[in-house]
Amino acid sequence: MHHGRPAQSPIALLLVEGSPQLEAGIAHSFAENKEPHDLEVAKSFHDSLTAIHKKQPTVIVLNFSAIDGNTSDMVKQMRTATSAYIYIVSDHSDTILQGLEAGADEYHEHPVNCQLLVARMHALLRRASGAFHLENALHFGHLEIRPDEGRVYRDGKEISLTRTEFRLLCELATSPNKVFARETLLDRVWGYGYFGDGRLVDVHVRRLRTKIEVRPDAPEYVVTVRGLGYRFDGEKVNQH
Repeated sequence: MHHGRPAQSPIALLLVEGSPQLEAGIAHSFAENKEPHDLEVAKSFHDSLTAIHKKQPTVIVLNFSAIDGNTSDMVKQMRTATSAYIYIVSDHSDTILQGLEAGADEYHEHPVNCQLLVARMHALLRRASGAFHLENALHFGHLEIRPDEGRVYRDGKEISLTRTEFRLLCELATSPNKVFARETLLDRVWGYGYFGDGRLVDVHVRRLRTKIEVRPDAPEYVVTVRGLGYRFDGEKVNQH
């Protein structure tokens, strides 16, 4: 899976169940920034799945303020269909948490500040375009990370990570045994630590643990440092 995008390519944005005001606000914010973009609107969740295959969006905004249905199931269906960044819009904290746990990358509380939404998209995509250029794979016990390829293996079996999960893992694993504050990870992974939410980091760490750890409740690699943040435990193993 490719985990970046060409610097000059337009942002292909899919808005699901967006109100006319939200659609206009996003379009206006992109126009103000003179950012090339292609905005597609899906009137229903079903239509969005068709649009994903047709348009292959870079970013998806799910407006749960207007969608009825199971948040987790919808996000999981989308995550199966695409590696695009998924943003959730909702005025319910439970909906936001369920969406993040299911695989969404970001959230915005309703009503949306469209300028802030677009600014966060830019920040995340800028971070994603700055790939980890390491020729050699990283080996830690049963875990193998290939930053240039965007691939992770445990005991030789490939693990499917979202782009954000992969970026988070690389940030931690390229500096093993170093403690990272949540604010630092927000800045390095999402691009805006100074006004971000530590819950984003916590949820993504939990998701990452379920995928790379043998026992997510007793992690071997991504360890919590109480009161400080997170640390990647492990000694690099040289492969010849």
